Amino acid sequence: MTQDPERVGAASGRVPPMAPAPRHKLRDYFAIDDHAGAVAFAQSFAGRVLLVLLFAVALAAAKEKWLPMSLAAAAAACAYLPQYRTAVIATATFGALGFGPFWYGLTAIEQAMKQEQITQPTAQHIGYVALFAFFASALAGLELVRRHKTTFVARRPVVALLVGVVGLTVLAATSVLQGLAQVALWAFLNVFTAYIWFLAYALVDQRSRDRSSHLLQLGAFHPFWGSTSTPYGKGAAFLRKTMAKTPQQLAVTQIKGLKLLAWSIVLLYVQKFLTWLLVDELKLPSVRDFQALHAGSHSFSIALGWGSLIWAVTAGALSLAIVGHQVVAVARFAGFRLPRNTCRPLECRTLVEFWNRYYFYFKELLVEFFFMPTFLRTFRNYPRLRVFAATFMAAGVGNATYHFIRDIDVVATMGLWNAVLSFDGYLFYCFMLATGICVSQLRVNLGVKPSDTLLGRLRSFLCVWGFFVSMHVFGDDARIYTLPERLSFMATLFGVN
Repeated sequence: MTQDPERVGAASGRVPPMAPAPRHKLRDYFAIDDHAGAVAFAQSFAGRVLLVLLFAVALAAAKEKWLPMSLAAAAAACAYLPQYRTAVIATATFGALGFGPFWYGLTAIEQAMKQEQITQPTAQHIGYVALFAFFASALAGLELVRRHKTTFVARRPVVALLVGVVGLTVLAATSVLQGLAQVALWAFLNVFTAYIWFLAYALVDQRSRDRSSHLLQLGAFHPFWGSTSTPYGKGAAFLRKTMAKTPQQLAVTQIKGLKLLAWSIVLLYVQKFLTWLLVDELKLPSVRDFQALHAGSHSFSIALGWGSLIWAVTAGALSLAIVGHQVVAVARFAGFRLPRNTCRPLECRTLVEFWNRYYFYFKELLVEFFFMPTFLRTFRNYPRLRVFAATFMAAGVGNATYHFIRDIDVVATMGLWNAVLSFDGYLFYCFMLATGICVSQLRVNLGVKPSDTLLGRLRSFLCVWGFFVSMHVFGDDARIYTLPERLSFMATLFGVN
């Protein structure tokens, strides 16, 4: 905290010399967490009540399908009752599974039930049984690794998990099992892949002397503050590291969480306005619409095609920022000083910087489970090649592995071989992304810095975002078009028929 010079001078009996008024950035006016009076009030009973009410109101404005008061209450209980923090996290997380939709695996389960001609029990009931079976298996795995640190699972937890996914996927795709057993296998596989990276963090944490209890480990699996297949907040080890230790740290963290939630609401309405303007009013077609025109040998406006690409990337960035801000805001209100998931990506000057700013927790996952193992074990006598190989393993191989596992339900609907073939566009995207990041990192290591001039900043912005806009043709989730068709569509956007 900085002290007011006038207060210091009055206390010492001296009048400080006049100084020019400092120039403030716009964000300085909203730096409530730097104001000593606001932080002190937030530590009082009245301040805490006001913070909880404001946070619940903000959640109601940001989340339409959630119970904002319950979420705010769970976060407040986690923050203000530290002796019961583990129980609160576990109860709120498991409670969210009961009240929220079974958002992963239902499509694959229903497809498997249709193929096996099974109507009862329901897909959701089968999913919950699979969920229970997974948590039981995860608990057994954590205990195994804790007791036997020389086993393969303990030494290579990520490799062991990936081998398990491959084995279960092949078994499910080849239909060795029949009937309800086949459906149950698909259900377990989909739950397993939805939680695989959470379990990976938990298994790695078993090596720590101060590891968290199994209850907290399981409570951090898709925690109540939210996440995607990427663990926002990583695992229990990172939560321990970022936990607010003093009432002052807690107050500052909660104020920052409230501010971040407010900013997510601003971005939400910016996104709604742009959607209304570009899609509803100006009727801008989607990228898939233009791809369909191209596939049907119909001509289209190249300018509109690029406009659609730019809007798709912009909308995706806004959605990622909005969801990430809301998730981190709730975690901060619960007392965890988590970094933002998306932090000012428009300021990126290089692809490496963009990689760090755009999707922080996804980048952290790839660094921990793909970059570091490669960096520690390969090309030790060749530093530059070592970094290049580790970066390519993370941004390329790890990226592709993550997304194929995330969409494992495609195997149930398309079959294993067709699912692999339909992944060629994203594999190309991962290759280009990894190559671009490796080259950018190499330039940074060689001391090549972007120009600080206005023109230089503009050029950096256009290069970084132009790269990602162009790559969106290959990096979207649609598996309708093959890589040659996507390359042909990209050529058309550049005027090459």
